[in-house]
Amino acid sequence: MKIFSAKQIYEADKATIKKNNISSNELMEGAAVQLFNWLHLRIQGGPVKIHLFCGIGNNGGDGIALARHLQEHGYNIAVYVVNYSKKRSDDFLVNLDRLKDRKIWPEFLEENSVLPEIGREDIVVDAIFGIGLNRAPDSWVVNLFEHIQKSEAFVLSVDIPSGLFTDKVPKDEKAVIKANHTLSFQVPKLVFFLPETGIFTQQWEVLDIGLDPEFLANTETDYELIGKNEMLPVYIPREKFSHKGTHGHGLIVGGSYGKIGSVNLATKACLETGSGLVTAYVPKCGYIPLQTNFPEAMVLTDADEKNITNIEFDINPTVIGIGVGLGKDQSTVKALDKFLSKNKKPLVIDADALNILSENKSLLKKIPAQSVLTPHPKELERLIGNWKDDFDKLDKAKKFSKQYDCILVIKGSHTITIYDEKGYVNTTGNPGMGTAGTGDVLTGMITGLIAQSYSPLNAAVFGVYLHGRAGDIAVDKTGYQALTATNVINDIGSAFIDLFAQPESRPEVNENEAPPE
Repeated sequence: MKIFSAKQIYEADKATIKKNNISSNELMEGAAVQLFNWLHLRIQGGPVKIHLFCGIGNNGGDGIALARHLQEHGYNIAVYVVNYSKKRSDDFLVNLDRLKDRKIWPEFLEENSVLPEIGREDIVVDAIFGIGLNRAPDSWVVNLFEHIQKSEAFVLSVDIPSGLFTDKVPKDEKAVIKANHTLSFQVPKLVFFLPETGIFTQQWEVLDIGLDPEFLANTETDYELIGKNEMLPVYIPREKFSHKGTHGHGLIVGGSYGKIGSVNLATKACLETGSGLVTAYVPKCGYIPLQTNFPEAMVLTDADEKNITNIEFDINPTVIGIGVGLGKDQSTVKALDKFLSKNKKPLVIDADALNILSENKSLLKKIPAQSVLTPHPKELERLIGNWKDDFDKLDKAKKFSKQYDCILVIKGSHTITIYDEKGYVNTTGNPGMGTAGTGDVLTGMITGLIAQSYSPLNAAVFGVYLHGRAGDIAVDKTGYQALTATNVINDIGSAFIDLFAQPESRPEVNENEAPPE
C-alpha cells in the first residue's frame, strides 16, 4: 500500500473531483458518510454522548457533516467549532449551514471560552486540524487538547490527530491530540509509523472515501507500506525438481569467544528460511558448540581460538552474512579489511561488522553494490551521524544509501528498508521482539533469501516482513516477556504458511450504504 504525501493527497482529491465531475463538497459528503458508517456499525445507536470538535477548515467540515448524520440517526451529540482563525473553507461553511438548517447550533470555542464538560464514558471526535496544518496550534487550543486528554474519553481522530504535521515532528507533545483511534482517509500517513510521531495514535485504520483509483495506482510515492498483499508477488515457489544445490549456499561469518550463540541463531535462521546449504565461519572456540547444537550446518574455523583473524575459505557461497558476534579485536578489523578488498559476493552486514565500518569509513567503499546493512538505532547513528528527528534520520539514511549504493534496514517498531530514495515500511512484529538475538535471526533470514535468488532489496523487505510475522505468531504462544530469538526461528515456517492462509469469513455488513439526507 502506498503512503502518499499531503501534496499528493490534495492532488488525488482534485483528480477525483475532475474525473467524476463532482464538487469538493460532494467528496466531503462521501467521506462523512464513511465516518458515520464506521461509528454507527460499532455503536449501534447506543446512548453514549458524542462530542464533535470541529475546526474551520475542511477537516472541520468533515466533522460538521458527520454531526448531521449522527443527529439524523438519533445520536446524542454536542458540536463545537474551534474558532482558531477568521478564515473558513467554503465546504466548512456549506456544511455549517446544513447543520443549522436542522436546528443544530454548535458552540463556538474561542480563547476565553469555558471548556465543555466531557465524561469519561463519552466519545470525542477530533476534526479540528487536518493534513494541511503548517504551524503549531495557539496556546488556548493546546489547553483544549489537554482538557480533552484529561477527560479520558475515547478520542477518534478524523484523518490525522489534530496538531500533528505530516512532514515534521511537533516541538511540543502537548500540542497534539493523542487519539485512541484514527480513521485515515484512503491511505495511511507516514507519521503513524515513526517513533516520534506514531505515539499520537494508538490504532489507525484506512477509510475508503472513493479517491480516483487510477490516480492512486499511477502515482509514485516515496514510501510504501508492506503487508501480506505486497509480499505474495515477491515469494519464489519451489520447483518440483529443485534440490539443495539450486536453493543456494549461505555463509555466516562471525562469532568470538562468548558470542558464538549469535552465529548459531543466524545460521539456523538462514537454513529455516530456505537456504539449501549453510556454512558457519567462526573462531575455533565455536566449532564444538555449532556442530553439537546445529547438525545441519557445516562449520569452518579460523586459525585463532577466540577471534576471527583471517576470512579465507575454499567454498563458493551464494551470499555471505557477516558481523554477528564478530567483536572488534584489531586482528578482526584487519581481517575484515582484507576480506572486503577481494570479496565479490553479495553481503548482509550486521552488528560488529557495521561498527567496524563506522569506525573505518574508507571500508564502506569496498562493500559490493546493493549490500544489505541491518543496523539497530545506535549502529545506524554511528554510520550516518546524529539526526535531529525521525524525518532527518530518513533523509540522512537515503543519502547514505545512495552514496554507497547499499540497502539500509532501519530496525524499529516499524522497520523501514531504504534503497534508491524509497522507503518500505514494515507492518509486522511486536514489542516482545526487543530481546537478545532477534537481530541475528534477521541477518540469517535475509542471507537465506538472497541465497535462493531473491534480489537483495526483495530479500531485505521480505525478510523483515517474515521476521516480524514469525514473531507475531510466536508471541501468541509465549507472551511478550518470554519471547526469545529461538521462538522466532521456530515459527519462520509458520510465517511462510501464513502467507497463503485465507482470512476467516465474516458476516457481510454493508458499510457503504449512505444514510438518508
